[in-house]
Amino acid sequence: MAYWLMKSEPFKFSWDDLVAKGDKGEEWDGVRNYQARNNMRAMELGDQVFFYHSNEGLAVVGIAEVCALAHPDSTTDDPRWECVDIRAVCPMPRPVTLKAVKATPELAQMALVTSMRLSVQPVRDSEWHLICRMGGLTQSV
Repeated sequence: MAYWLMKSEPFKFSWDDLVAKGDKGEEWDGVRNYQARNNMRAMELGDQVFFYHSNEGLAVVGIAEVCALAHPDSTTDDPRWECVDIRAVCPMPRPVTLKAVKATPELAQMALVTSMRLSVQPVRDSEWHLICRMGGLTQSV
């Protein structure tokens, strides 16, 4: 299993919106960056995802999982763009802010810090477990 972080502006699509979709989840559409698209192509069913509120909140607010592999993005006819579907697993008991991530030396090389603009990014195992602990999860999901 791999770990990822996906960013969404909460006024466009929030953690609560994903939770409302239930077990069927939601297509992570509209991504128009090749590196982010390639990251989605690399995802496997059951991979775990930090749901990150960007622009407002600037925090990891929940954990989701990949529930459908990469497929054509329904928001475009351009075959270059693909997406996955994700579904909510659990909220973070305490959102983990970007400020807290940047203040943690062990997370200095995390893509969230080094590649701030990338909307879909990999997360190392050690980063995943540390952020889960910072967010109040006693064990990783």
